[in-house]
Amino acid sequence: MALAISLIWIVQGRAQSAEQQTGADMIVFNAKITTGSLTKPQASALAVKRGKIYAVGTNKEILNLKGNDTKVIDASGKRLIPGINDAHIHILNDRSYNYNVRWEGVPTLRRALEMLSEQAKRTPEGQWVKVIGGWSPYQFKENRLPTIEEIRKAVPNRPAIVQYAYNRAYLNDMAMKAFGVGTSKFPALPGTVFEKDKKGNYTGIVEGYTFTFISLESMVPQPSYEEQLSSITNVINSLNRFGVTTALDGAALIGHPNGHTPIKQLVKENRLNVRMPFIDLQFGDASSGSLVDAEINAVTKKSPVSPGENLHQTMAHGHEYEGAGELLRMELHDHENFDRPAVIINKDSMRRYIREDITKLVERGIPFRMHISYDENITPFLDELEEINKKTPFDGLRWSIEHAETISLENAARVKRLGGGIALDTKLAMHGEAFVKTYGAEKASQTPRLRELYHSGVPLTMTTDAFRVASFNPWIGISWMTTGKSISGMEVLAKNNRLTREEALKLFTVAPTWFEDNEREMGKIIPGNLADFVILNKDYFTIPDDEIKTISSSLTVVNGRVVFGADEFKNLSPKLPETLPLWSPFRYYGGFYNNKD
Repeated sequence: MALAISLIWIVQGRAQSAEQQTGADMIVFNAKITTGSLTKPQASALAVKRGKIYAVGTNKEILNLKGNDTKVIDASGKRLIPGINDAHIHILNDRSYNYNVRWEGVPTLRRALEMLSEQAKRTPEGQWVKVIGGWSPYQFKENRLPTIEEIRKAVPNRPAIVQYAYNRAYLNDMAMKAFGVGTSKFPALPGTVFEKDKKGNYTGIVEGYTFTFISLESMVPQPSYEEQLSSITNVINSLNRFGVTTALDGAALIGHPNGHTPIKQLVKENRLNVRMPFIDLQFGDASSGSLVDAEINAVTKKSPVSPGENLHQTMAHGHEYEGAGELLRMELHDHENFDRPAVIINKDSMRRYIREDITKLVERGIPFRMHISYDENITPFLDELEEINKKTPFDGLRWSIEHAETISLENAARVKRLGGGIALDTKLAMHGEAFVKTYGAEKASQTPRLRELYHSGVPLTMTTDAFRVASFNPWIGISWMTTGKSISGMEVLAKNNRLTREEALKLFTVAPTWFEDNEREMGKIIPGNLADFVILNKDYFTIPDDEIKTISSSLTVVNGRVVFGADEFKNLSPKLPETLPLWSPFRYYGGFYNNKD
């Protein structure tokens, strides 16, 4: 009798366990699904199980997979696409995100200055009023930069810095005093220009290149650890609002592992709401001879990590080491200031340093990415890579050139032969007018060579390179790629150099997977792929051209879990912790104008 009862309990337990395992974890139906698959390009419903898509089909087919615990979501006929994958962004450099007034999406300079004035009244003594990148003067109705007088008037009682990309900064009098403008305290790095008035006094306008502005950021009050964690949480939420489900961190100024502490905390609390593979940079390590030496030392001795190793225990590709870059040598950095002529690197220096650095990485099987904006610098870079490959074959090692705005088709073909890829970015959507002023409309119309590069066969992706030189909103760039118009509405790209909507979307969904070495797992809505997808607030494929840049997410799903909800899906959105500090501009304005709870 006891044996019989035991067997009954075992059978019932197994039956209950089997019942729990049947049925989908989530079903989305009544959707216009763009799958990205040639086999089944369209569908109306999908089912998710254990973080993966396990069925795609009609409403009837998929709803038959419903179990007792299935979360069922009616998409109400909205467009559903694979998650946006930004393969070059700088999340970890925005640990002060909550301290900044974000001008992204602000329609008028008048309103932008009002936001500064409002924030100045909230900012406590000892803190600054800051706008650090992500915006463009061409987004404003006034179509111009602010004046220093306007900045001073808006913020009369706190230090203020307004930074435009890595091109220019506006400092009020209190900021100039704090920075020590005119003294040895100010980091007057090569290329830095201090504007003076007719009397020889500094006006507060500083022009320069990347490292000048990075130095200034390090000299202002820094956030506490709790504020950093709150900032990174809000950065990721801002990305989720526009449908970003994967964001490859393209190197942080504070490298692995110390700079990744906030990410480790989010992983521990199951709050990392985006897949975040990363490229590593050991900036400021005085104990090593070069940045590459420092990187090799870091990943082999200080905090060992292997290329492709995922540091997230429960989410595939959640926090994965992807190699070294994008800055390999400070001497080889050609910046991206389109208000000035191209920075051309000495060819002999390029070849010598690349020979030293890349050989070490290839020998150790460490993938690498190299920031190069201009074709004049890409040529000697590839010259040396070809020589290295002869002696130390890359043998399938993935590498890429980042940005490459003016790369020629000849050099693109060389990249392909060497097994590399090209990661373009959307900066010219925001700074196309500046490029026209510097290089002319004809060159701008073919920069980058989108149409020809797309068909060249070289691995190609599009990125934002946010949060300084461009906006983190990928739809601004997608609009530029498809309509040819910059953020001001000016036609920049020639008609024969634009992409279709389907092609542009691929560069932000399936194309990035080559650069992250996960082509068989991401970028498409197909069975077996990871369950990362977005329900859009507008139908990307049918709305008028001028509405593309206004697209955002109604529902964002990462790893089969809802990470963001708006509109009719707002109640599904996870609640975020309170933003710190309490005076943070993010609490009042969010990360993108008029796009917050």
